[in-house]
Amino acid sequence: MMQNLSLSQAQKLCLSSQKLSCGSLTPQEIIEHLGYVQIDTISVVERAHHHVFWSRCNKYKSANLGELVKSRKVFEYWSHAASYLPMNEYRYTLPMKRDFKTSKSSWFPRDEKVMTSVLERIKTEGPLRSKDFKAAKKGNTGWWDWKPAKYALERLFMEGELEITRREGFQKIYDLPERVIPSSVDTSMPSNDEYNEFLINRTLRHHGLASIDEIGYLKKKEQKDKIKNRLNQLVENGTVTHVSIKGIAQNYFALTEILETEAKTNSKIHILSPFDNLVIQRKKLNTLFNYNYQIECYVPAVKRKYGYFSLPIFKGHAPIARVDCKADRENKQLIINSLHYEKGVKKEAVERRIETKLKQFSRFNGCEFNNLYQQ
Repeated sequence: MMQNLSLSQAQKLCLSSQKLSCGSLTPQEIIEHLGYVQIDTISVVERAHHHVFWSRCNKYKSANLGELVKSRKVFEYWSHAASYLPMNEYRYTLPMKRDFKTSKSSWFPRDEKVMTSVLERIKTEGPLRSKDFKAAKKGNTGWWDWKPAKYALERLFMEGELEITRREGFQKIYDLPERVIPSSVDTSMPSNDEYNEFLINRTLRHHGLASIDEIGYLKKKEQKDKIKNRLNQLVENGTVTHVSIKGIAQNYFALTEILETEAKTNSKIHILSPFDNLVIQRKKLNTLFNYNYQIECYVPAVKRKYGYFSLPIFKGHAPIARVDCKADRENKQLIINSLHYEKGVKKEAVERRIETKLKQFSRFNGCEFNNLYQQ
């Protein structure tokens, strides 16, 4: 069965599914709905993992995430990138851990001797950081000069032999799974059908609409084929519905129960992180919202169009602008480097509302904000 949606209906479904219009959800409710929140190393403004929560919870403070970690409501692992994940979905990281353990090639080289030594120290001494291990060689040129123990820690973490118990500053502290994962958590390996259905449900739950490629993002072809097969079964039993959007060639899927509920959005202004769950799939963002967005911190300065770390701005379900700003924490000022409006947006109709939102964003960053046109 195919359900036809207008472009506006599709956009509203995406925004409604992201819970951006709520503002009153708790941090735990947010992460359990989204399924993951990406961890960000960039701190031009408040890091993405805090920004994503703030966009959906007006009262969010950065300490709230620490409380979720401490109470073991969330844990760290890999989603499409390094992320915080809800603890009640822990078992669905096990297939990736198993695959990482058996993979012949991976990001981190396997050194059995170093891995055994690292694991033994943590068993004996308790939680440790990378800097608690002496470097085998000197080097200061970055990633590729990681000491062997750092590789071993990351390899053991990706394999599930270690967990990240907490962070100090931004440094990971590793410990054994049995000292991090509560005994009440289901740690049984999901079947192929369970795992594929989880990937489908998680994606459709918080994206509203998704294609097979989006559901299987970064998965190998063999895994995508399994997702496709399970998706077809869910369509047949009515759990999932095939969706066509007027004027869009790409076909999507949606949870039937969500389609049966009218998507509710409003005209709130949203200043989003570049790594927000709504905008992280850039191709889809362009297809459904006609919003060609790229984070330019990885682009040479002379080629930047919108700025080093421009943030998407939405009004309801419509992208209206992007702002490049920086939190000057020493002087407690939010510096606005540039503000670009999207084509067709009437500046005079939204600039005061954007200014109000920027003031809220300033407070979230521990800064003051005085002038929309401050350079």
